Amino acid sequence: MEDAILIRELSADEATTRVLELADVIRDSVDGGASVNFLAGVTIEECRDFWLGSIAEQRRGDRVLFVADTGTRIVATALLILAPQQNQQHRADVGKMLVHSQFRQRGLARQLLVALEDEALRRKRTLLMLDTAKDTAGDKLYAATGWTRYGEVPGHAMMTDGTPWPTSFYYKVLSR
Repeated sequence: MEDAILIRELSADEATTRVLELADVIRDSVDGGASVNFLAGVTIEECRDFWLGSIAEQRRGDRVLFVADTGTRIVATALLILAPQQNQQHRADVGKMLVHSQFRQRGLARQLLVALEDEALRRKRTLLMLDTAKDTAGDKLYAATGWTRYGEVPGHAMMTDGTPWPTSFYYKVLSR
């Protein structure tokens, strides 16, 4: 049910049991052309392996995973990646902000950003950073939700077809 989608933190244990659902969100995003570290033809096993590595970091306390969950299916993901450096305990990165193609245009990405920002503040992380492929839905989302674009690097990453593409870099200073 559409109105039953819940934005919530997913524990490492539950992420492990639902890793194939997480993997499906990545594969769907790549299949749709999203530049999210993988190229066209990525396998569900490669996506699963990414999440298993991420879950290991989550268990160490280095990441927090939020999802949009229908109750039967994970349909969106977002990571809060905590900077480990002693002099950067105020900072975190946002990663794997992905919404399955069947669930886009419902505000899930915005809700995930709010959840990440709230969690960052709870952990006393007041500076968030991220990067995204230029001129994409993500680029538009961050610009529209109060993030500051501070630069662009041409050819920084490849699109799923292997074409080098510019990356936009953003930050957001959080306060209560």
